[in-house]
Amino acid sequence: MDLCAKEAWQELEQQSELKTKITQDNWRLYFHLMPETGWMNDPNGLCQFNGVYHFYHQYVPQNPAGKEAPHWGHKTSTNLVDFKEEAIFLSPEHSYDRNGVFSGSAIVKDDQIHFFYTGNVKNEGDHDYTFSGREQNTVHVISDGYSIEKQEVVIPHEAYPAGFTDHIRDPKVFEKEGRYYMILGARTRESEGKILIYQSEDLSQWTYQGIFLGDDYSLGYMWECPDFFQLDGQDILLFSPQGVDPQAYAFNNLYQSGYLLGEVDWKNLKFKPTSDFVELDRGFDFYAPQTFLDQKGRRLLWGWMGLGDTSPEYSNPTVTRGWQHAATLPRELSFNGQRLIQQPLPEYQKLRGKSVFWNVELKDSFTAPELAGEVYELQVELTQQTKKLQLLLRQDTILSYDGQIFTLSHGPSGYGRKKRSIQLSELRQIQLFMDTSSIEVFINNGEYTFTSRLYPQKGKDQIVFSGTGSLAIQLWPFSN
Repeated sequence: MDLCAKEAWQELEQQSELKTKITQDNWRLYFHLMPETGWMNDPNGLCQFNGVYHFYHQYVPQNPAGKEAPHWGHKTSTNLVDFKEEAIFLSPEHSYDRNGVFSGSAIVKDDQIHFFYTGNVKNEGDHDYTFSGREQNTVHVISDGYSIEKQEVVIPHEAYPAGFTDHIRDPKVFEKEGRYYMILGARTRESEGKILIYQSEDLSQWTYQGIFLGDDYSLGYMWECPDFFQLDGQDILLFSPQGVDPQAYAFNNLYQSGYLLGEVDWKNLKFKPTSDFVELDRGFDFYAPQTFLDQKGRRLLWGWMGLGDTSPEYSNPTVTRGWQHAATLPRELSFNGQRLIQQPLPEYQKLRGKSVFWNVELKDSFTAPELAGEVYELQVELTQQTKKLQLLLRQDTILSYDGQIFTLSHGPSGYGRKKRSIQLSELRQIQLFMDTSSIEVFINNGEYTFTSRLYPQKGKDQIVFSGTGSLAIQLWPFSN
């Protein structure tokens, strides 16, 4: 056996051992997408093609710490609940992406999927890889979703405009009135975030059109993962800024993800904000969201249920078990005239077991033998306003409301995650999805969301309500 064959065999053995180890892990997620082995981060290339939903993602199969060049992993589904693990779709095997197939998007055209991603290259030498030493090329791939028909660099690193650092990445492509547009996140040499825009007639030849957002808008030093769409007649721009100073109840994570409402000047290709920047999720583990339009006409969003560079504040103990991170539930977006609303998909009702229901006049505390579990959906309707409510979940995770502030907090099971809060004038409804090692909370029918990882001891799963108020409580254990 030659050296290459021996290394390939050892890699397969290592992968097989990791799969076995992860299968036995009690923190392995039940209904969230997670890496088969190793590391997962940004959702990529989201689309529905010929009835099949394609979910691609940043993926390092052998290293749960993510310390190697990422691939694009691939999962497919026909119902958004049951997913099949597919072969790795893209790998860092070319001169223009040898240090990583970074994030990107997809657009369906003429019975083909056109993918665009950032090919990452780190040159040898004494570099900081921000202001020197890095190349990030925009790459175009034509595919049926499984195999590659064509792959080409459409914007080489040296063709990017002057005045920017080596950080220009994460292409999102969309079509409007027969023309194609690409937006890219960028960092200037003065460390200001910008979004660049390009235009094309054929998806292969791209012309730089200037700065889509950032000429007269400032927020942090780098803007990642831009995403533009129109929803209910409103222009909306998503991006993930880095370097935003924390406030009392906002921007408490190291990096943020959120959106601006605005209007696009299509003649000059400028996005003009008409709102403040709004965070999409107020929990600990949410970043790099991407949206797409499915064949039902729904605008769906997936986020990375994780965040980079959180150490030493908090960590994920699954690294020693061979895997790290996951994806959020896909969420349907709508616009209520003031803000984006995020709601879980009705498809997940397929997982519901037999429900248990309680009408409670809460005066002190309430629990019941059936009010427990490790994997479930819980809905709470408040038929009478309260200024004091607390839910104890899974060992030491607490949701609380004092009439003004809603808070998600963790004890030791958060592995360093402590508290995230929002100002909330009225609490009407809570819907939450508890998985083996994650929680997603939807407040007031999706006006606010909290996403977090948690790693509780097995068996500590009693749900306890305390405070005052009139509650309608319904719990669905998720069936196998």
